[in-house]
Amino acid sequence: MIDSLYEPFKYWSDGGSVYILSDFHFNDPDCKKMDKDWITPKEQVKIINQIVHKNDTLICLGDVGDREFAAGLKAGHKVLICGNHDKKHEYVDIFDEIFEGPIFIAEKILLSHEPVPLPFCVNIHGHDHAGQEVFYETNGCQMVNLAANVCGYKPYNLKDMIKNGLISKIPDIHRITIDKATERKKKRQ
Repeated sequence: MIDSLYEPFKYWSDGGSVYILSDFHFNDPDCKKMDKDWITPKEQVKIINQIVHKNDTLICLGDVGDREFAAGLKAGHKVLICGNHDKKHEYVDIFDEIFEGPIFIAEKILLSHEPVPLPFCVNIHGHDHAGQEVFYETNGCQMVNLAANVCGYKPYNLKDMIKNGLISKIPDIHRITIDKATERKKKRQ
């Protein structure tokens, strides 16, 4: 169980793990243009199914591609955060939950397709296929890029990321507000 998740999402970790990956782009002919080493959909499904099992939740952060391959993913619970290539109605029989925009799943964890840099949370996203690093910082914001080709086509375990300090560098939003108010007061004096 991942206790830090908001109540509506805690059941994702009941009896299993929560894994996150983005941008499968199953059978998308443009993949080789984005990354000459892009692997086949069959290889991707094999890698995912070796890690994610029937008791686990798999969260896709958008750009699924060919629904036939998505249907072959063995996760017991599948969640989709729609990307710029997804049409919700195409996946309603494959994914158990579909969100059409970014969602906060915990006080300091934002899931989205495209990067949304905010200083008071870590943004786990996809979309950026040219990203060089999975974990990075931009303008003081903590980011995790899980576009499939960036992270070796392997889903990341959310609980392991949290245990390894995913949110430890994130200041409390109230602390940010208090610090800014204090700075403004000092400038006026």
